[in-house]
Amino acid sequence: MGVAGTGKSTVGALLAQRLSLPFLEADDLHPAANRAKMAQGRPLDDEDRRPWLMALADWVSKATESGRGGVVACSALKQAYRDLFLRAGSGVWFLYLALDPTVAQQRVARRTGHFMPARLEQSQYAVLEPLRSDEPGLTVNADATPQAIVDEAATALPAPR
Repeated sequence: MGVAGTGKSTVGALLAQRLSLPFLEADDLHPAANRAKMAQGRPLDDEDRRPWLMALADWVSKATESGRGGVVACSALKQAYRDLFLRAGSGVWFLYLALDPTVAQQRVARRTGHFMPARLEQSQYAVLEPLRSDEPGLTVNADATPQAIVDEAATALPAPR
């Protein structure tokens, strides 16, 4: 979890590969209207996010019911969103990729082929509720290499139930 540009997709894919789990890029579940809105430089609100969050919660629920689990690269900016995922499946654990806003904006400005422009970065930080100490998970510095983050996460992950 984290704002755009923190490396969620890269780290998530690497972690899923390391753990031999299915991987979901949450952006793939955004409705076309959400993608278009962001591409126009307009931030999403909770109403825009609702169908996307419900689709993600459904994926989490199915991954849990399968007994296998999975890894999702998702912003999960607000605690209420994370609470939805916690209710959707047992054993949900968050890896918060924390990053300086200036660095995140620079990373987003450099990427190509993505619908979210760098000018929306501040809107994500405006609503970001960092992972709290009472939420299951780990906060890491996203300045580290993706492999170092994966190593730290794999070590911190609780044993499967």
